[in-house]
Amino acid sequence: MVDVPQLVEQARQGRPRAVARLISLVEGASPELREVMAALAPLTGNAYVVGLTGSPGVGKSTTTSALVTAYRKTGKRVGVLAVDPSSPFSGGALLGDRVRMSEHASDPGVYIRSMATRGHLGGLAWAAPQAIRVLDAAGCDVILVETVGVGQSEVEIAGQADTSVVMLAPGMGDGIQAAKAGILEIGDVYVVNKADRDGADATARELNHMLGLGESRAPGDWRPPIVKTVAARGEGVDEVVEALEKHRAWMEEHGVLAERRHSRASHEVETIAVTALRERIGDLRGDRRLDALAERIVSGETDPYRAADELVDGLTNGG
Repeated sequence: MVDVPQLVEQARQGRPRAVARLISLVEGASPELREVMAALAPLTGNAYVVGLTGSPGVGKSTTTSALVTAYRKTGKRVGVLAVDPSSPFSGGALLGDRVRMSEHASDPGVYIRSMATRGHLGGLAWAAPQAIRVLDAAGCDVILVETVGVGQSEVEIAGQADTSVVMLAPGMGDGIQAAKAGILEIGDVYVVNKADRDGADATARELNHMLGLGESRAPGDWRPPIVKTVAARGEGVDEVVEALEKHRAWMEEHGVLAERRHSRASHEVETIAVTALRERIGDLRGDRRLDALAERIVSGETDPYRAADELVDGLTNGG
Protein backbone atom coordinates (compact mmCIF):
# COMPACT_ATOMS: atom_id res chain seq x y z
CA MET A 1 0.00 0.00 0.00
CA VAL A 2 1.40 3.38 -1.02
CA ASP A 3 1.20 6.23 1.50
CA VAL A 4 0.64 9.02 -1.03
CA PRO A 5 0.46 11.97 1.42
CA GLN A 6 3.75 10.91 3.01
CA LEU A 7 5.41 10.48 -0.40
CA VAL A 8 4.25 13.93 -1.53
CA GLU A 9 5.49 15.54 1.69
CA GLN A 10 8.88 13.86 1.32
CA ALA A 11 9.06 14.98 -2.33
CA ARG A 12 8.36 18.56 -1.24
CA GLN A 13 11.33 18.25 1.11
CA GLY A 14 13.45 17.35 -1.92
CA ARG A 15 14.05 13.70 -1.09
CA PRO A 16 15.11 12.00 -4.34
CA ARG A 17 13.67 8.59 -3.42
CA ALA A 18 10.21 10.08 -2.93
CA VAL A 19 10.39 11.96 -6.24
CA ALA A 20 11.56 8.79 -7.99
CA ARG A 21 8.73 6.78 -6.46
CA LEU A 22 6.10 9.31 -7.53
CA ILE A 23 7.39 9.37 -11.11
CA SER A 24 7.43 5.56 -11.12
CA LEU A 25 3.77 5.58 -10.06
CA VAL A 26 3.09 7.92 -12.99
CA GLU A 27 4.98 5.80 -15.52
CA GLY A 28 3.33 2.62 -14.31
CA ALA A 29 -0.18 4.14 -14.44
CA SER A 30 -0.58 3.07 -10.82
CA PRO A 31 -4.05 2.81 -9.22
CA GLU A 32 -2.82 5.56 -6.87
CA LEU A 33 -2.17 7.91 -9.82
CA ARG A 34 -5.40 9.87 -9.31
CA GLU A 35 -4.63 10.37 -5.62
CA VAL A 36 -1.08 11.47 -6.49
CA MET A 37 -2.25 14.05 -9.03
CA ALA A 38 -4.91 15.37 -6.63
CA ALA A 39 -2.29 15.81 -3.91
CA LEU A 40 0.17 17.54 -6.27
CA ALA A 41 -2.33 19.93 -7.89
CA PRO A 42 -2.13 22.73 -5.26
CA LEU A 43 1.68 22.55 -5.24
CA THR A 44 2.35 23.13 -8.94
CA GLY A 45 2.60 26.08 -11.31
CA ASN A 46 5.90 27.53 -10.14
CA ALA A 47 8.50 25.79 -12.31
CA TYR A 48 9.76 27.14 -15.63
CA VAL A 49 9.66 24.29 -18.17
CA VAL A 50 12.24 24.38 -20.98
CA GLY A 51 12.15 21.81 -23.78
CA LEU A 52 15.24 20.94 -25.82
CA THR A 53 14.69 19.29 -29.17
CA GLY A 54 16.68 18.57 -32.30
CA SER A 55 18.08 15.80 -34.43
CA PRO A 56 20.27 13.08 -32.90
CA GLY A 57 23.89 14.10 -32.52
CA VAL A 58 23.43 17.85 -32.07
CA GLY A 59 24.49 17.67 -28.42
CA LYS A 60 21.21 17.86 -26.51
CA SER A 61 22.47 15.92 -23.47
CA THR A 62 25.70 17.91 -23.30
CA THR A 63 23.79 21.18 -23.60
CA THR A 64 21.28 20.08 -20.97
CA SER A 65 24.12 19.28 -18.58
CA ALA A 66 25.73 22.66 -19.26
CA LEU A 67 22.41 24.43 -18.61
CA VAL A 68 22.07 22.58 -15.31
CA THR A 69 25.50 23.91 -14.30
CA ALA A 70 24.55 27.46 -15.31
CA TYR A 71 21.26 27.42 -13.41
CA ARG A 72 22.83 25.86 -10.32
CA LYS A 73 25.32 28.74 -10.18
CA THR A 74 22.32 31.04 -9.65
CA GLY A 75 21.00 28.85 -6.85
CA LYS A 76 18.04 27.41 -8.74
CA ARG A 77 16.89 23.84 -8.19
CA VAL A 78 16.80 21.96 -11.48
CA GLY A 79 14.88 18.91 -12.64
CA VAL A 80 15.78 17.05 -15.83
CA LEU A 81 13.51 14.70 -17.74
CA ALA A 82 15.59 12.97 -20.39
CA VAL A 83 13.35 11.04 -22.77
CA ASP A 84 15.15 8.15 -24.43
CA PRO A 85 14.26 5.48 -26.99
CA SER A 86 12.72 2.35 -25.52
CA SER A 87 14.43 -1.00 -25.38
CA PRO A 88 12.51 -3.37 -27.68
CA PHE A 89 12.99 -6.07 -25.03
CA SER A 90 12.42 -4.48 -21.61
CA GLY A 91 10.59 -1.31 -22.62
CA GLY A 92 13.05 0.69 -20.53
CA ALA A 93 15.13 3.69 -21.56
CA LEU A 94 18.09 2.62 -23.70
CA LEU A 95 20.31 5.47 -22.47
CA GLY A 96 19.09 5.39 -18.89
CA ASP A 97 22.52 5.87 -17.35
CA ARG A 98 22.70 9.52 -18.55
CA VAL A 99 26.50 9.36 -18.66
CA ARG A 100 26.84 12.93 -19.90
CA MET A 101 25.06 14.26 -16.79
CA SER A 102 26.87 12.11 -14.23
CA GLU A 103 28.68 15.18 -12.86
CA HIS A 104 25.40 16.33 -11.30
CA ALA A 105 24.51 12.98 -9.73
CA SER A 106 25.67 13.96 -6.24
CA ASP A 107 24.10 17.45 -6.29
CA PRO A 108 21.00 17.51 -4.02
CA GLY A 109 19.71 20.51 -5.98
CA VAL A 110 19.46 18.49 -9.20
CA TYR A 111 17.10 15.64 -10.02
CA ILE A 112 17.67 13.69 -13.25
CA ARG A 113 15.24 11.11 -14.57
CA SER A 114 15.33 9.08 -17.77
CA MET A 115 11.98 8.15 -19.27
CA ALA A 116 11.34 5.69 -22.09
CA THR A 117 9.07 6.68 -24.97
CA ARG A 118 7.58 3.15 -25.01
CA GLY A 119 6.52 3.65 -28.60
CA HIS A 120 4.98 7.08 -28.10
CA LEU A 121 5.67 9.31 -31.11
CA GLY A 122 6.47 13.01 -31.04
CA GLY A 123 9.71 12.80 -29.07
CA LEU A 124 8.14 12.56 -25.59
CA ALA A 125 7.05 9.83 -23.22
CA TRP A 126 3.30 9.64 -22.66
CA ALA A 127 3.79 10.21 -18.91
CA ALA A 128 5.93 13.33 -19.37
CA PRO A 129 3.20 15.88 -18.41
CA GLN A 130 2.56 14.15 -15.09
CA ALA A 131 6.29 13.70 -14.44
CA ILE A 132 6.78 17.43 -15.04
CA ARG A 133 4.06 18.06 -12.45
CA VAL A 134 5.89 15.85 -9.92
CA LEU A 135 9.15 17.80 -10.36
CA ASP A 136 7.26 21.09 -10.16
CA ALA A 137 5.63 20.09 -6.87
CA ALA A 138 9.00 18.86 -5.59
CA GLY A 139 10.32 22.41 -5.69
CA CYS A 140 12.26 22.52 -8.96
CA ASP A 141 12.63 26.10 -10.20
CA VAL A 142 13.58 25.00 -13.71
CA ILE A 143 12.65 21.76 -15.46
CA LEU A 144 14.64 20.81 -18.54
CA VAL A 145 12.93 18.30 -20.82
CA GLU A 146 15.30 16.72 -23.32
CA THR A 147 13.42 14.92 -26.09
CA VAL A 148 14.35 11.62 -27.66
CA GLY A 149 15.95 13.06 -30.80
CA VAL A 150 13.72 11.65 -33.49
CA GLY A 151 14.07 14.62 -35.82
CA GLN A 152 11.09 15.43 -38.00
CA SER A 153 8.29 14.14 -35.77
CA GLU A 154 9.76 15.75 -32.68
CA VAL A 155 7.42 18.71 -32.32
CA GLU A 156 5.28 17.62 -29.38
CA ILE A 157 7.62 19.34 -26.94
CA ALA A 158 6.17 22.69 -28.04
CA GLY A 159 2.93 21.73 -26.34
CA GLN A 160 4.59 20.70 -23.06
CA ALA A 161 7.20 23.40 -22.48
CA ASP A 162 6.96 27.06 -21.59
CA THR A 163 9.93 27.70 -23.88
CA SER A 164 11.12 25.42 -26.68
CA VAL A 165 14.78 25.32 -27.68
CA VAL A 166 15.54 23.90 -31.13
CA MET A 167 19.12 22.72 -31.54
CA LEU A 168 21.12 22.33 -34.74
CA ALA A 169 24.76 21.65 -35.54
CA PRO A 170 26.91 22.41 -38.59
CA GLY A 171 27.62 19.73 -41.16
CA MET A 172 24.56 17.63 -40.39
CA GLY A 173 22.09 18.98 -42.94
CA ASP A 174 19.85 20.06 -40.08
CA GLY A 175 18.71 23.23 -41.79
CA ILE A 176 17.23 21.37 -44.72
CA GLN A 177 15.71 18.68 -42.51
CA ALA A 178 14.20 21.21 -40.14
CA ALA A 179 12.68 23.17 -43.00
CA LYS A 180 11.05 20.00 -44.29
CA ALA A 181 9.68 19.02 -40.92
CA GLY A 182 8.33 22.38 -39.91
CA ILE A 183 10.39 22.10 -36.73
CA LEU A 184 11.41 25.72 -37.21
CA GLU A 185 7.85 26.73 -36.43
CA ILE A 186 8.04 25.57 -32.83
CA GLY A 187 11.26 27.18 -31.60
CA ASP A 188 11.41 30.11 -29.20
CA VAL A 189 15.21 29.99 -29.00
CA TYR A 190 17.55 28.40 -31.57
CA VAL A 191 20.95 27.03 -30.68
CA VAL A 192 23.67 26.19 -33.18
CA ASN A 193 25.86 23.88 -31.13
CA LYS A 194 29.40 22.70 -31.94
CA ALA A 195 30.07 26.23 -33.22
CA ASP A 196 33.82 25.53 -33.27
CA ARG A 197 33.28 23.38 -36.36
CA ASP A 198 33.51 24.58 -39.93
CA GLY A 199 30.18 25.72 -41.26
CA ALA A 200 28.73 27.02 -37.98
CA ASP A 201 28.40 30.60 -39.28
CA ALA A 202 26.80 29.31 -42.49
CA THR A 203 24.33 27.22 -40.49
CA ALA A 204 23.38 30.25 -38.40
CA ARG A 205 22.92 32.38 -41.52
CA GLU A 206 20.80 29.70 -43.20
CA LEU A 207 18.70 29.37 -40.07
CA ASN A 208 18.23 33.13 -39.85
CA HIS A 209 17.17 33.19 -43.51
CA MET A 210 14.64 30.40 -42.98
CA LEU A 211 13.19 32.12 -39.94
CA GLY A 212 12.69 35.23 -42.05
CA LEU A 213 10.81 33.41 -44.81
CA GLY A 214 7.13 34.15 -44.58
CA GLU A 215 7.65 35.98 -41.33
CA SER A 216 4.65 38.01 -40.31
CA ARG A 217 5.45 39.28 -36.84
CA ALA A 218 3.80 42.40 -35.49
CA PRO A 219 5.79 45.01 -33.56
CA GLY A 220 6.46 43.68 -30.09
CA ASP A 221 6.18 40.02 -31.11
CA TRP A 222 8.92 37.67 -30.01
CA ARG A 223 11.64 37.06 -32.57
CA PRO A 224 13.53 33.86 -31.75
CA PRO A 225 17.23 34.54 -31.21
CA ILE A 226 19.99 32.33 -32.61
CA VAL A 227 22.75 31.48 -30.12
CA LYS A 228 25.99 29.74 -31.06
CA THR A 229 27.47 27.40 -28.46
CA VAL A 230 30.19 24.88 -27.80
CA ALA A 231 28.36 23.11 -25.01
CA ALA A 232 31.16 20.61 -24.36
CA ARG A 233 33.31 23.56 -23.23
CA GLY A 234 30.49 25.59 -21.71
CA GLU A 235 30.89 28.33 -24.32
CA GLY A 236 27.74 30.31 -25.13
CA VAL A 237 25.67 28.60 -22.43
CA ASP A 238 25.24 31.78 -20.38
CA GLU A 239 23.90 33.45 -23.53
CA VAL A 240 21.35 30.63 -23.91
CA VAL A 241 20.20 31.15 -20.30
CA GLU A 242 19.94 34.89 -20.97
CA ALA A 243 17.80 34.23 -24.07
CA LEU A 244 15.58 31.87 -22.06
CA GLU A 245 15.06 34.43 -19.30
CA LYS A 246 14.27 37.14 -21.84
CA HIS A 247 11.66 34.90 -23.46
CA ARG A 248 10.13 34.09 -20.09
CA ALA A 249 9.90 37.79 -19.22
CA TRP A 250 8.35 38.57 -22.61
CA MET A 251 5.76 35.81 -22.16
CA GLU A 252 4.83 37.05 -18.69
CA GLU A 253 4.52 40.62 -19.95
CA HIS A 254 2.27 39.66 -22.86
CA GLY A 255 0.20 36.98 -21.13
CA VAL A 256 1.63 34.25 -23.36
CA LEU A 257 2.91 32.14 -20.47
CA ALA A 258 -0.56 31.85 -18.94
CA GLU A 259 -2.03 31.03 -22.37
CA ARG A 260 0.51 28.25 -22.97
CA ARG A 261 -0.08 26.71 -19.56
CA HIS A 262 -3.86 26.87 -20.06
CA SER A 263 -3.50 25.17 -23.45
CA ARG A 264 -1.22 22.54 -21.92
CA ALA A 265 -3.75 21.73 -19.20
CA SER A 266 -6.58 21.58 -21.73
CA HIS A 267 -4.64 19.14 -23.92
CA GLU A 268 -3.79 17.00 -20.90
CA VAL A 269 -7.44 16.73 -19.86
CA GLU A 270 -8.39 15.81 -23.43
CA THR A 271 -5.68 13.14 -23.60
CA ILE A 272 -6.74 11.56 -20.31
CA ALA A 273 -10.41 11.57 -21.37
CA VAL A 274 -9.65 10.03 -24.77
CA THR A 275 -7.43 7.39 -23.17
CA ALA A 276 -10.16 6.49 -20.68
CA LEU A 277 -12.73 6.25 -23.48
CA ARG A 278 -10.40 4.09 -25.56
CA GLU A 279 -9.92 1.74 -22.63
CA ARG A 280 -13.67 1.43 -22.15
CA ILE A 281 -14.15 0.66 -25.83
CA GLY A 282 -11.35 -1.91 -25.61
CA ASP A 283 -13.22 -3.58 -22.75
CA LEU A 284 -16.17 -4.07 -25.11
CA ARG A 285 -14.33 -6.50 -27.40
CA GLY A 286 -16.48 -9.58 -27.53
CA ASP A 287 -19.37 -7.65 -25.95
CA ARG A 288 -22.79 -8.22 -27.55
CA ARG A 289 -23.33 -4.47 -28.11
CA LEU A 290 -20.25 -4.18 -30.29
CA ASP A 291 -21.14 -7.38 -32.15
CA ALA A 292 -24.67 -6.10 -32.79
CA LEU A 293 -23.34 -2.85 -34.27
CA ALA A 294 -20.94 -4.82 -36.47
CA GLU A 295 -23.80 -6.99 -37.74
CA ARG A 296 -25.85 -3.91 -38.63
CA ILE A 297 -22.92 -2.46 -40.59
CA VAL A 298 -22.39 -5.70 -42.51
CA SER A 299 -26.11 -5.95 -43.34
CA GLY A 300 -26.20 -2.35 -44.56
CA GLU A 301 -28.61 -1.15 -41.86
CA THR A 302 -26.16 1.51 -40.67
CA ASP A 303 -22.71 2.90 -41.42
CA PRO A 304 -19.55 2.85 -39.26
CA TYR A 305 -19.81 6.54 -38.31
CA ARG A 306 -23.38 6.24 -37.09
CA ALA A 307 -22.50 3.03 -35.25
CA ALA A 308 -19.54 4.76 -33.61
CA ASP A 309 -21.79 7.64 -32.53
CA GLU A 310 -24.17 5.15 -30.92
CA LEU A 311 -21.31 3.44 -29.14
CA VAL A 312 -19.87 6.71 -27.82
CA ASP A 313 -23.30 7.92 -26.70
CA GLY A 314 -23.84 4.67 -24.87
CA LEU A 315 -20.49 4.86 -23.11
CA THR A 316 -20.70 8.54 -22.15
CA ASN A 317 -24.27 8.12 -20.87
CA GLY A 318 -23.28 5.20 -18.69
CA GLY A 319 -24.45 2.50 -21.08
